[in-house]
Amino acid sequence: MRGALTVADNGAEPRPRILNIAHRGARAFAPENTLEAFAKAQTFGCEMIELDVHLSRDSELIVHHDDNLLRCTDIEDQFPGQPSYFISDFAYEEIRQLDAGRWFTQELALAPEKRQGFLQSLTPDEFARYIPPEDLAHYASGAVRVPTLRQALELARNLGLKVNIELKMLPRMYSGLTDAVLDLIEALAMQADVLISSFDHEQVRQVRQRTPAVATAVLTNERLALPGDYLERIGANAFHPGTEPLGLHAVIRRLDSEPIDALRRRGKQVNVWTCNDKAQMRQLIAAGVTGLISDYPNRVREVLDETFAPTS
Repeated sequence: MRGALTVADNGAEPRPRILNIAHRGARAFAPENTLEAFAKAQTFGCEMIELDVHLSRDSELIVHHDDNLLRCTDIEDQFPGQPSYFISDFAYEEIRQLDAGRWFTQELALAPEKRQGFLQSLTPDEFARYIPPEDLAHYASGAVRVPTLRQALELARNLGLKVNIELKMLPRMYSGLTDAVLDLIEALAMQADVLISSFDHEQVRQVRQRTPAVATAVLTNERLALPGDYLERIGANAFHPGTEPLGLHAVIRRLDSEPIDALRRRGKQVNVWTCNDKAQMRQLIAAGVTGLISDYPNRVREVLDETFAPTS
Protein backbone atom coordinates (compact mmCIF):
# COMPACT_ATOMS: atom_id res chain seq x y z
CA MET A 1 0.00 0.00 0.00
CA ARG A 2 2.92 2.34 0.58
CA GLY A 3 4.68 1.42 -2.64
CA ALA A 4 4.66 4.98 -3.92
CA LEU A 5 6.50 6.08 -0.78
CA THR A 6 9.44 3.74 -1.18
CA VAL A 7 12.62 3.84 -3.25
CA ALA A 8 13.61 0.66 -5.03
CA ASP A 9 16.70 -1.11 -3.71
CA ASN A 10 19.39 -0.88 -6.37
CA GLY A 11 21.78 -3.16 -4.54
CA ALA A 12 24.24 -0.36 -3.87
CA GLU A 13 25.80 0.56 -0.52
CA PRO A 14 22.97 1.06 2.00
CA ARG A 15 21.98 4.69 2.54
CA PRO A 16 18.83 6.42 3.73
CA ARG A 17 16.14 6.18 1.10
CA ILE A 18 15.22 9.76 0.37
CA LEU A 19 12.81 10.47 -2.47
CA ASN A 20 13.85 13.06 -5.07
CA ILE A 21 10.44 14.46 -6.03
CA ALA A 22 10.20 16.81 -9.02
CA HIS A 23 7.78 19.64 -8.21
CA ARG A 24 5.33 20.05 -11.13
CA GLY A 25 7.92 18.05 -13.03
CA ALA A 26 11.39 19.53 -13.31
CA ARG A 27 9.79 22.93 -13.72
CA ALA A 28 13.00 24.94 -13.60
CA PHE A 29 13.97 23.27 -16.89
CA ALA A 30 10.67 22.73 -18.72
CA PRO A 31 7.17 24.24 -18.66
CA GLU A 32 5.56 23.12 -15.41
CA ASN A 33 2.99 20.34 -15.25
CA THR A 34 3.57 19.24 -18.85
CA LEU A 35 4.62 15.89 -20.24
CA GLU A 36 7.90 17.56 -21.18
CA ALA A 37 8.55 18.52 -17.55
CA PHE A 38 7.76 15.01 -16.33
CA ALA A 39 10.09 13.43 -18.88
CA LYS A 40 12.81 15.91 -17.91
CA ALA A 41 12.46 14.84 -14.26
CA GLN A 42 13.36 11.29 -15.19
CA THR A 43 16.70 12.47 -16.60
CA PHE A 44 17.68 13.69 -13.12
CA GLY A 45 17.07 10.30 -11.55
CA CYS A 46 13.89 11.34 -9.76
CA GLU A 47 11.83 8.59 -8.21
CA MET A 48 8.64 10.63 -8.21
CA ILE A 49 6.98 13.57 -9.92
CA GLU A 50 4.49 15.89 -8.25
CA LEU A 51 1.57 17.29 -10.22
CA ASP A 52 -1.73 19.10 -9.65
CA VAL A 53 -5.17 18.15 -10.91
CA HIS A 54 -8.39 20.08 -11.61
CA LEU A 55 -11.65 19.32 -13.41
CA SER A 56 -12.63 20.89 -16.72
CA ARG A 57 -16.19 21.98 -17.51
CA ASP A 58 -16.86 18.54 -18.97
CA SER A 59 -15.23 16.72 -16.03
CA GLU A 60 -11.91 15.82 -17.65
CA LEU A 61 -9.02 15.56 -15.18
CA ILE A 62 -6.63 18.36 -16.14
CA VAL A 63 -3.03 18.64 -14.93
CA HIS A 64 -2.37 22.26 -14.03
CA HIS A 65 -1.39 24.17 -10.91
CA ASP A 66 -3.42 27.38 -10.94
CA ASP A 67 -7.20 27.20 -11.00
CA ASN A 68 -7.15 29.52 -14.02
CA LEU A 69 -5.25 29.17 -17.28
CA LEU A 70 -3.79 32.69 -17.51
CA ARG A 71 -0.21 32.30 -16.26
CA CYS A 72 0.91 29.20 -18.13
CA THR A 73 -1.04 29.18 -21.40
CA ASP A 74 -2.12 31.49 -24.22
CA ILE A 75 -5.78 31.23 -23.21
CA GLU A 76 -6.42 34.97 -23.62
CA ASP A 77 -5.14 34.87 -27.19
CA GLN A 78 -7.14 31.78 -28.08
CA PHE A 79 -10.35 32.87 -26.34
CA PRO A 80 -10.26 36.68 -26.00
CA GLY A 81 -12.80 38.63 -24.02
CA GLN A 82 -14.00 35.86 -21.73
CA PRO A 83 -15.42 36.96 -18.35
CA SER A 84 -13.12 34.46 -16.58
CA TYR A 85 -10.49 31.88 -17.43
CA PHE A 86 -10.95 29.19 -14.80
CA ILE A 87 -10.22 25.63 -15.89
CA SER A 88 -13.80 24.78 -15.00
CA ASP A 89 -15.01 27.36 -17.56
CA PHE A 90 -13.60 25.36 -20.48
CA ALA A 91 -14.15 21.94 -22.02
CA TYR A 92 -11.18 19.67 -22.61
CA GLU A 93 -11.41 20.11 -26.39
CA GLU A 94 -10.81 23.82 -25.81
CA ILE A 95 -8.03 23.32 -23.26
CA ARG A 96 -6.15 20.87 -25.49
CA GLN A 97 -5.71 23.59 -28.11
CA LEU A 98 -3.72 25.83 -25.76
CA ASP A 99 0.01 26.50 -25.98
CA ALA A 100 1.51 25.62 -22.60
CA GLY A 101 5.17 26.20 -23.50
CA ARG A 102 5.84 29.63 -24.94
CA TRP A 103 5.31 31.45 -21.62
CA PHE A 104 8.28 29.52 -20.21
CA THR A 105 10.67 30.66 -22.92
CA GLN A 106 9.44 34.21 -22.45
CA GLU A 107 10.27 33.98 -18.75
CA LEU A 108 13.75 32.69 -19.50
CA ALA A 109 14.37 35.62 -21.84
CA LEU A 110 13.94 38.05 -18.93
CA ALA A 111 16.69 39.19 -16.60
CA PRO A 112 16.81 36.74 -13.65
CA GLU A 113 15.38 39.23 -11.17
CA LYS A 114 12.36 39.82 -13.44
CA ARG A 115 11.40 36.15 -13.74
CA GLN A 116 8.88 34.25 -11.67
CA GLY A 117 10.37 33.50 -8.27
CA PHE A 118 11.29 29.87 -8.83
CA LEU A 119 13.35 30.79 -11.92
CA GLN A 120 15.31 33.59 -10.31
CA SER A 121 17.90 31.21 -8.86
CA LEU A 122 18.46 29.35 -12.15
CA THR A 123 22.19 29.65 -12.75
CA PRO A 124 23.78 30.21 -16.16
CA ASP A 125 25.48 26.83 -15.83
CA GLU A 126 22.17 25.07 -15.12
CA PHE A 127 20.56 26.87 -18.03
CA ALA A 128 23.32 25.78 -20.41
CA ARG A 129 23.47 22.19 -19.15
CA TYR A 130 19.80 21.36 -18.77
CA ILE A 131 17.91 23.54 -21.27
CA PRO A 132 19.59 22.89 -24.63
CA PRO A 133 18.64 24.95 -27.71
CA GLU A 134 16.51 22.15 -29.14
CA ASP A 135 14.42 22.08 -25.95
CA LEU A 136 13.96 25.84 -26.03
CA ALA A 137 12.88 25.64 -29.65
CA HIS A 138 10.31 22.96 -28.80
CA TYR A 139 8.92 24.93 -25.86
CA ALA A 140 8.51 27.99 -28.12
CA SER A 141 7.03 26.02 -31.02
CA GLY A 142 3.42 25.95 -29.84
CA ALA A 143 3.51 22.16 -29.55
CA VAL A 144 3.48 21.90 -25.73
CA ARG A 145 0.05 21.07 -24.37
CA VAL A 146 -1.81 20.99 -21.05
CA PRO A 147 -2.01 17.25 -20.31
CA THR A 148 -4.76 15.16 -18.84
CA LEU A 149 -4.11 13.11 -15.75
CA ARG A 150 -4.43 9.93 -17.81
CA GLN A 151 -1.69 11.11 -20.17
CA ALA A 152 0.56 12.03 -17.24
CA LEU A 153 0.03 8.72 -15.44
CA GLU A 154 0.62 6.66 -18.56
CA LEU A 155 3.85 8.56 -19.26
CA ALA A 156 5.00 8.14 -15.66
CA ARG A 157 4.35 4.39 -15.82
CA ASN A 158 6.36 4.13 -19.05
CA LEU A 159 9.23 6.08 -17.45
CA GLY A 160 9.16 4.13 -14.18
CA LEU A 161 8.18 7.16 -12.10
CA LYS A 162 5.90 7.29 -9.07
CA VAL A 163 3.36 10.13 -9.02
CA ASN A 164 2.29 12.49 -6.24
CA ILE A 165 -1.15 13.75 -7.28
CA GLU A 166 -2.21 16.91 -5.51
CA LEU A 167 -5.97 17.37 -5.47
CA LYS A 168 -6.60 21.08 -6.09
CA MET A 169 -9.98 21.12 -4.43
CA LEU A 170 -9.65 24.61 -2.96
CA PRO A 171 -10.93 27.16 -3.82
CA ARG A 172 -13.03 25.72 -6.69
CA MET A 173 -14.63 22.88 -4.67
CA TYR A 174 -14.98 20.55 -7.66
CA SER A 175 -17.77 18.03 -7.30
CA GLY A 176 -16.48 14.49 -7.83
CA LEU A 177 -12.78 15.29 -8.20
CA THR A 178 -11.51 12.78 -5.66
CA ASP A 179 -13.64 9.90 -6.93
CA ALA A 180 -12.71 10.66 -10.54
CA VAL A 181 -9.01 10.52 -9.68
CA LEU A 182 -9.41 7.24 -7.80
CA ASP A 183 -11.49 5.76 -10.62
CA LEU A 184 -8.67 6.51 -13.08
CA ILE A 185 -5.96 5.15 -10.79
CA GLU A 186 -7.92 1.93 -10.39
CA ALA A 187 -8.61 1.67 -14.12
CA LEU A 188 -4.88 1.92 -14.79
CA ALA A 189 -4.07 -0.44 -11.89
CA MET A 190 -1.60 2.13 -10.52
CA GLN A 191 -2.62 2.08 -6.86
CA ALA A 192 0.93 1.19 -5.78
CA ASP A 193 2.45 3.91 -7.96
CA VAL A 194 0.67 7.00 -6.70
CA LEU A 195 0.47 9.16 -3.61
CA ILE A 196 -2.51 11.51 -3.21
CA SER A 197 -2.03 14.74 -1.28
CA SER A 198 -4.12 17.83 -0.67
CA PHE A 199 -4.39 20.98 1.40
CA ASP A 200 -8.06 19.97 1.74
CA HIS A 201 -7.60 17.27 4.33
CA GLU A 202 -11.20 16.14 4.01
CA GLN A 203 -10.24 14.81 0.58
CA VAL A 204 -7.33 12.91 2.14
CA ARG A 205 -9.77 11.36 4.61
CA GLN A 206 -12.16 10.45 1.80
CA VAL A 207 -9.42 8.70 -0.16
CA ARG A 208 -8.62 6.55 2.86
CA GLN A 209 -12.29 5.90 3.51
CA ARG A 210 -12.70 4.57 -0.02
CA THR A 211 -9.52 2.50 -0.30
CA PRO A 212 -6.55 1.35 1.76
CA ALA A 213 -4.56 0.71 -1.42
CA VAL A 214 -3.45 4.28 -2.22
CA ALA A 215 -0.93 6.20 -0.12
CA THR A 216 -2.01 9.63 1.11
CA ALA A 217 -0.35 12.76 2.47
CA VAL A 218 -1.43 15.84 4.39
CA LEU A 219 -0.22 19.04 2.74
CA THR A 220 0.22 22.10 4.92
CA ASN A 221 2.06 25.38 5.12
CA GLU A 222 1.11 25.88 8.76
CA ARG A 223 2.34 24.32 11.97
CA LEU A 224 0.11 21.47 13.15
CA ALA A 225 -0.41 20.55 16.77
CA LEU A 226 0.36 16.84 17.30
CA PRO A 227 0.74 16.03 13.59
CA GLY A 228 1.19 12.33 14.28
CA ASP A 229 -2.18 12.10 15.99
CA TYR A 230 -3.76 14.13 13.20
CA LEU A 231 -2.38 11.89 10.46
CA GLU A 232 -3.56 8.80 12.30
CA ARG A 233 -7.04 10.27 12.68
CA ILE A 234 -7.54 10.80 8.95
CA GLY A 235 -5.54 7.77 7.85
CA ALA A 236 -2.66 9.56 6.12
CA ASN A 237 0.69 7.88 5.46
CA ALA A 238 2.77 11.02 5.03
CA PHE A 239 3.17 14.62 6.11
CA HIS A 240 4.05 17.22 3.44
CA PRO A 241 4.96 20.46 5.21
CA GLY A 242 6.34 23.55 3.55
CA THR A 243 9.76 24.74 4.63
CA GLU A 244 8.15 27.64 6.53
CA PRO A 245 6.38 25.70 9.31
CA LEU A 246 9.62 23.81 9.93
CA GLY A 247 11.32 27.13 10.77
CA LEU A 248 13.61 27.46 7.75
CA HIS A 249 12.22 30.92 6.96
CA ALA A 250 11.86 32.10 10.55
CA VAL A 251 13.94 34.98 11.89
CA ILE A 252 16.47 32.62 13.46
CA ARG A 253 16.33 30.22 10.46
CA ARG A 254 16.58 27.19 12.71
CA LEU A 255 15.06 23.91 11.63
CA ASP A 256 12.48 22.53 14.03
CA SER A 257 13.20 18.82 13.73
CA GLU A 258 10.89 17.64 16.51
CA PRO A 259 7.85 17.06 14.23
CA ILE A 260 10.05 15.09 11.84
CA ASP A 261 11.40 12.92 14.65
CA ALA A 262 7.94 12.33 16.11
CA LEU A 263 6.42 11.36 12.78
CA ARG A 264 9.26 9.05 11.81
CA ARG A 265 8.91 7.25 15.15
CA ARG A 266 5.29 6.57 14.22
CA GLY A 267 6.22 5.20 10.80
CA LYS A 268 5.05 8.25 8.86
CA GLN A 269 6.89 9.73 5.89
CA VAL A 270 7.92 13.41 5.84
CA ASN A 271 8.40 14.97 2.40
CA VAL A 272 9.13 18.70 2.41
CA TRP A 273 8.25 21.30 -0.24
CA THR A 274 9.38 23.39 -2.04
CA CYS A 275 13.08 23.10 -1.31
CA ASN A 276 15.40 24.66 -3.90
CA ASP A 277 18.24 25.74 -1.61
CA LYS A 278 21.10 23.29 -1.15
CA ALA A 279 21.87 24.41 2.41
CA GLN A 280 18.26 23.77 3.40
CA MET A 281 18.35 20.39 1.67
CA ARG A 282 21.35 19.39 3.78
CA GLN A 283 19.58 20.48 6.97
CA LEU A 284 16.46 18.53 6.10
CA ILE A 285 18.38 15.39 5.15
CA ALA A 286 20.29 15.56 8.43
CA ALA A 287 16.96 15.90 10.27
CA GLY A 288 15.68 12.68 8.73
CA VAL A 289 13.15 13.68 6.08
CA THR A 290 12.09 10.98 3.65
CA GLY A 291 11.70 13.15 0.58
CA LEU A 292 12.52 16.54 -0.92
CA ILE A 293 10.06 18.18 -3.32
CA SER A 294 11.99 20.59 -5.53
CA ASP A 295 11.84 22.64 -8.71
CA TYR A 296 15.54 21.77 -9.08
CA PRO A 297 15.85 17.97 -8.80
CA ASN A 298 19.42 18.28 -10.12
CA ARG A 299 20.33 20.03 -6.87
CA VAL A 300 18.62 17.36 -4.78
CA ARG A 301 20.57 14.69 -6.65
CA GLU A 302 23.84 16.57 -6.16
CA VAL A 303 23.25 17.02 -2.42
CA LEU A 304 22.25 13.39 -1.96
CA ASP A 305 25.35 12.25 -3.84
CA GLU A 306 27.57 14.54 -1.76
CA THR A 307 25.95 13.57 1.54
CA PHE A 308 26.10 9.84 1.00
CA ALA A 309 29.29 9.58 -1.04
CA PRO A 310 31.21 6.45 0.00
CA THR A 311 34.21 7.21 2.16
CA SER A 312 37.57 5.77 1.19
